[in-house]
Amino acid sequence: MKKKLGELSKEERTRTLDALYTAAGAVRGRSSMKLFLRDLLTESERIMLGRRILIARLLLQDETRDSIRQRTGAGYNTIERVRRWLKDQMPGYEMAIAAMEKEFGKRDFNRNYAKSMLFRLKRRYPLHFLLFPEPGRK
Repeated sequence: MKKKLGELSKEERTRTLDALYTAAGAVRGRSSMKLFLRDLLTESERIMLGRRILIARLLLQDETRDSIRQRTGAGYNTIERVRRWLKDQMPGYEMAIAAMEKEFGKRDFNRNYAKSMLFRLKRRYPLHFLLFPEPGRK
């Protein structure tokens, strides 16, 4: 039976959202979260949520509305809504983006570490590379 948001009592809303938050909090790991969101949301909903996160990330990097619109294809209303949420100090976006940046940093480190002997040498002997930079770089 379909119910509109306005038809739900405060208790029903609280119970429903608590179930969602508890289920999402119980999922551990990227692959498990990927499966959970795939089963829970349509592809369109997942794309829209992902775009909001990318917009928030770009806004936190002080990108302009025009450059965000050009890079993501999002409308000005969506960009402005995300900017308002960030401005109103809703910490959810900022916490998620900080964790996301940390995860991306780990991925880059692991990718470079596995690929390059030079990368490992730089990590082990950083001062040497201050004295003798790589050929072709200044």
